[in-house]
Amino acid sequence: MDEDAVAELIEESLPEARATVTTPRDPDDDKHYAVRVVSPAFEGKSLVDQHQLVHDALGEHLTRDIHAIELTTLTPEEAE
Repeated sequence: MDEDAVAELIEESLPEARATVTTPRDPDDDKHYAVRVVSPAFEGKSLVDQHQLVHDALGEHLTRDIHAIELTTLTPEEAE
């Protein structure tokens, strides 16, 4: 699974989300990602709930195709 596919899953699942995905470790290790997601869906939600929304978007890929993610979630206002 590549960075674009991870971003696409998130953006399709979360309303108006913008996901930026990079591989912070060895570029040949495509199972570790740094993920930054900006979405109005995070407004009023705790950090745990925000992360759960992203985990839900990635679904089974978190157990099959993705080993670890460094996750940053922001509302549009926080991202400005």
